[in-house]
Amino acid sequence: MKTLIKEKRTSLNMTQEELAKRLDVSRQTVISLEKGKYKPSLVLAHKLAQIFECLIEDLFIFEGDENID
Repeated sequence: MKTLIKEKRTSLNMTQEELAKRLDVSRQTVISLEKGKYKPSLVLAHKLAQIFECLIEDLFIFEGDENID
């Protein structure tokens, strides 16, 4: 899964640490989210969408076998 979290975060001039604090997660979790190595819970995805004022679907790009045929 690819994400646009880093792009959204940097467009707001927000550091990984600042985002981590707003989400109540570690900076390492933010790094993993940005790299697409961590699939967030629905609650965490919703918090991200609220922070970035967008839809959850605008943050995550599902690829390959993650899509329904």
